[in-house]
Amino acid sequence: MERVAIIGASMTQFGQRDAWIRELLAQAGEACLDDAGVEGDDLDHLYVSNMASGEFEGMTGVPNALAHDLGAMPAYTQRVDQTSSSGGAGTYAAWQSVASGASDLTMLVGGEKMTHKTTAEATDVIASLTHPVEYKHGVTLPSFAGMTARHYLEKYDAPRESLAKVAVKNHENGLDNPHAQFRKEVDLETVLESPIIADPLRLYDFCPITDGSAALLLCPESVAAEYTDDYSVITGVAGATDTHVVHERDDPTTMGGVVESGREAYEMAGRDPEDIDVAELHDMFTILEFLQMEGLGFAEPGEAWTAVEAGKTEKNGELPINTSGGLKSKGHPLGASGVAQIYEIHKQMTGNAGPRQVEADVGLACNVGGFGNCVTTTILEEA
Repeated sequence: MERVAIIGASMTQFGQRDAWIRELLAQAGEACLDDAGVEGDDLDHLYVSNMASGEFEGMTGVPNALAHDLGAMPAYTQRVDQTSSSGGAGTYAAWQSVASGASDLTMLVGGEKMTHKTTAEATDVIASLTHPVEYKHGVTLPSFAGMTARHYLEKYDAPRESLAKVAVKNHENGLDNPHAQFRKEVDLETVLESPIIADPLRLYDFCPITDGSAALLLCPESVAAEYTDDYSVITGVAGATDTHVVHERDDPTTMGGVVESGREAYEMAGRDPEDIDVAELHDMFTILEFLQMEGLGFAEPGEAWTAVEAGKTEKNGELPINTSGGLKSKGHPLGASGVAQIYEIHKQMTGNAGPRQVEADVGLACNVGGFGNCVTTTILEEA
């Protein structure tokens, strides 16, 4: 099976945008084509990662519209919806299309338009991914996060400040990301004194509602050098699911989808957690950074908080996590987030991350849907 290279990548400004979903997707798609120096009609496959263009904007058929806007006819098009892990799932689908030999040039564009809705309306759309019984009783992802955070802190005797330090770190990293929604520092006191959303989690423990898009261009590794010298290689990718009903899990602090997708991705890449030099984790809530660190083997169960306290996950630490600023600072346009994670790791692998650059040869991205309901983990390496 042919190894797959990423030869182009782009990301729009994340935040509150006047553009609608079709324009956002086209902006990222055009920039990605320009990055690789190819034309739209060179594409064999075109995938779009998007959770809810119909619910948010009343627009369906976005892949077909994007093919028209990019001049990509007659490329095969497909929309990939896997809730907030749509970007990771789209990466997996785009990788499969090239690795299988079905396509010689595949583009993935992820995007979402959300900020025109109120917080309550956007939360309701996102909450629709929960089990119908949970949804009927008003259970939302923030409530799951709050309950799990409380359980984790009590079970492992972790200080509340350790979660706040995740937010502080990711905001600091976001300062160096020109595409981030929030490019401002926050201190520990600000996080700890912000309004309670789902006790013990407060406003700054949550990522924002965001508009934005990101794109990747993939081809067989054997021909990547014909397009560019700056390419990375996907050496491991895997997806997994966990229980749809969160309270059916043996331990809510263990995300089975993270554990299983990570295990398979490591196996495919021939790597171990110790080999990872930089990681982008899905910090929709600060507690998720802890749970993914432990599920992926970066820390033993109950010890992620000690790694954060020791500064191991900072940009100059042993394992920099969320050099992009993470969802917390960068923003979380649902269908784009997983693609933007790969964008960041690709930039790190090619040495093009600017002031965010760390010393790294192997990187990992973990994109989570719901509260660990579905997960895709991807490992990239320098060419």
